Amino acid sequence: MTHRALRPAKVLLLAALLGSGLTFSAASMAQVSVNIAIGVPPPAPIYEVVPAPRSGYVWMPGYWDWDDHHHKHAWKKGRWERERPGYIYESPRWIQSRDGWVLVPGRWDQGGYKDKGQKDKGHKDKGYHCPPGHAKKGEC
Repeated sequence: MTHRALRPAKVLLLAALLGSGLTFSAASMAQVSVNIAIGVPPPAPIYEVVPAPRSGYVWMPGYWDWDDHHHKHAWKKGRWERERPGYIYESPRWIQSRDGWVLVPGRWDQGGYKDKGQKDKGHKDKGYHCPPGHAKKGEC
């Protein structure tokens, strides 16, 4: 066999290898989310003094996360995150299910609920959140 006869086979082999590599790369970028229900409700939110607003940023308020290693809630401090034009940030929140308490992670929602014909649940004030009970005390 000559080198010219092997050339199409080499091209096909190279194309197959590149194609399979791209397929595996795309699959490895998938995200997995697991929600675990716990029997202990989260503590009351911790009041955080929100730093002065930063242009082009959204304040992501702190929240109680679950520390599986220590089997207790752990406070995650609030932080500034670069805003995403066309998106509204929804803070993490705990919901009570029939199996226990589940943390719904924070996320960026494109256009918010208003664009979906539902009640607007997005933060109109670019992500600021006053913990329950603090507004009545004049702390927000």
